[in-house]
Order: sequence, then structure tokens, then C-alpha cells
Amino acid sequence: MINFENAAPVKLKGVGGGLWVTLDISRPKVELIAELDKLFEKLKHLAVNASVVIDMGDAQGQEDFFFLIKTRLIEKFEVGRVTTSPQKPSSPTQRIRQRDLSRGWNHHRSDVLMLRGRVRSGQKIETARHVVIYGDVNPGAEIIAGKDIIVLGRLAGKVHAGNPENEDAIVFALAFEPTVIKIAAVTVTGSEQSCHTVPVFASIRDGGILVQDYMKTNPFRKMPWPAVV
Repeated sequence: MINFENAAPVKLKGVGGGLWVTLDISRPKVELIAELDKLFEKLKHLAVNASVVIDMGDAQGQEDFFFLIKTRLIEKFEVGRVTTSPQKPSSPTQRIRQRDLSRGWNHHRSDVLMLRGRVRSGQKIETARHVVIYGDVNPGAEIIAGKDIIVLGRLAGKVHAGNPENEDAIVFALAFEPTVIKIAAVTVTGSEQSCHTVPVFASIRDGGILVQDYMKTNPFRKMPWPAVV
């Protein structure tokens, strides 16, 4: 199985005269604290009196956790000053527009796993993100994603989008011949779905999985502007 969720939960880099720490707040807090300790123990005296910025991305309601980290870094590693990253616009809409219209998206951490090539029988790809595959998915292969699955080729393997409970996820393919389709907790087998040689997408509708012609329905047409994912 190929697992793409091994990215470091804590990243540290030097910025100016201080340190910038980026936390993947989706990971368990115990794991984040342990990784922080490892990184600062390696720094040794370099951390003493350093200014530290804690970047938790767009996470909300983490004030208590930030205070815990701040206290720990000051008391255990004797850093000089601990602050959060600069505030972003409070409105989600403003934040999205600003992000998409500025160079800021050059630094955006993608929520998409993009692969190019053929996923062969016996291979299994699992991620919590969206998956975009430039290529085919053969019978016997398996794709599991926390969000959408987009196959720009022939989809003939097993797919599970929206794992485990994201019912808004979709499965899209240019040629649609999966053996098993699962979205969130809803499953159908390929025998229940006819093969499609035109672009189609599958989504949950009325408690079941509905396969529709993409060009006639276009699930993205209601989006007012491009959004980075």
C-alpha cells in the first residue's frame, strides 16, 4: 500500500533572526508536542532567547493549545518570545478571495494528491486528501480518499471517496468502469452501474449513489470563482 500521509506534523525553519514553526493541527496534540520536543532538543543552545512564531494555518479555537506550547518552549527550552503567525482576514469569503487573487496561493499547501501514471492491479493508494490521477486505474487496484477522486483516464478498479463520512465527495472519470464504488458509507458494485465511455461522476443522491453525465450536470458550475484546494 502506498500511504501519502507521512508528511512531517511539525516543520521548523529559520526566519530572519527567529524560528518559524508550522504545525499540522489535524494531527494528535500529543504527537505535535513530542515532535516539537525532538526539534528543539536538536537545536540545543540555538533555541535559547530565540523568537518563535507558531503557525497553525487557519485552525480556530486553538488558544489553549498555543498557550500550552508557548509555556513549554519558554520553560523547557528557554526561548525568548513565542507568538502566533500574523492574523489573516476574519471573513472566510474575504480570505478565500484574497488568497486566490494574490500570489499567496504560490505558498498554499495543497490538499490534493496528484499522480501521473497507471495504477496497476494490486496497488492501493490511500490519502485523506483529494486524489487526481492522470492515467488509468486498472481492475484490481484500489483508491481510497478522504475527499474527491478524479481520474483523467479509465477507472476500472475499486474506489472509496469521502472516507469515512464525507457525503459531499464525488468520483469522476473520463471512462467509468469501476468494480466497486463507495462514497462515505454508501457502496455499490460495478455490476449495478453500466460502463460509461463519456465523462461521468458519481455522487450520493437520496441515500444511494447516482452516476451522471458530467457535461450535462457539471457539479462545479455553481462555484462563483476558482478556489484553491
